[in-house]
Amino acid sequence: MAYSRLVPARRRIDPAAGARAVRRWAAGGPALERRALATAVRFALEELTACAPGRAVEVRVPPYGVTQAVSGAVHRRGTPPSVVETDADTWLRLVTGRLAWADAVNDGALHASGERCDLSAYLPLLRV
Repeated sequence: MAYSRLVPARRRIDPAAGARAVRRWAAGGPALERRALATAVRFALEELTACAPGRAVEVRVPPYGVTQAVSGAVHRRGTPPSVVETDADTWLRLVTGRLAWADAVNDGALHASGERCDLSAYLPLLRV
């Protein structure tokens, strides 16, 4: 029997702690310690999954996290059909509206492939 209902992703990052980490990143200043940066990135990935549930696109922000989001063809194993990959700073700039999707792609700061890989409709995710 086919099971197609989308189940919300389980949160691993406390939303209050995640929002605090994103605000600390947005405030700039001294370099954010690795743990706080990881919390901010993972929280933003969870926010994407919450607003665009599914498993059609794999979003990678090495070495901090990865998630699958966006409804469509379900990816189960091997190389996903749609992949988005970027660094932590670019990802946080995208999700906070400090960087446009097209600019990140054009600058080479973000690599996206596959038919559903354009996440610009979901951005920005967070306001700081």
